[in-house]
Amino acid sequence: MSATADHAEERTNPAARLGFQPGQVVQELGYDDDAEQALREGIEAITGQELVGEDYDDMADAVVLWFREDDGDLTDALVDAITLIEDGAPVWLMTPKTGRPGYVEPSEIGEAAQTAGLAQTSTVNAGKDWTGSRLVTPKTARTGKR
Repeated sequence: MSATADHAEERTNPAARLGFQPGQVVQELGYDDDAEQALREGIEAITGQELVGEDYDDMADAVVLWFREDDGDLTDALVDAITLIEDGAPVWLMTPKTGRPGYVEPSEIGEAAQTAGLAQTSTVNAGKDWTGSRLVTPKTARTGKR
């Protein structure tokens, strides 16, 4: 795909910047009516599959976690999110933007991610009301290799 086509897709599909690939299974946690529908539809368009819900019990290629300040403990939510993904797979933590109801402080995200064993690698504008933080589990070192 050309650079121009890539930029056009980013403008028309808000999920294009998130790095999803065709055929990936993406588990969605914390969905509610306030979730960014265009982003959800964009992920499904890229992967060619519907998002799987909280009841999915097989390994997923990525997780999208919608989280608001009053949703409980963020560390617990992140630990739950990584139970069914491979090491190195991303968790996209979607939180309301500054000034929106349910806003989560960046320092809280950083602290919860670190406690859950995740590293924050990037942040993106995930829609009108949401910010996405890409969190990843460290890849497990192979035994015997240093």
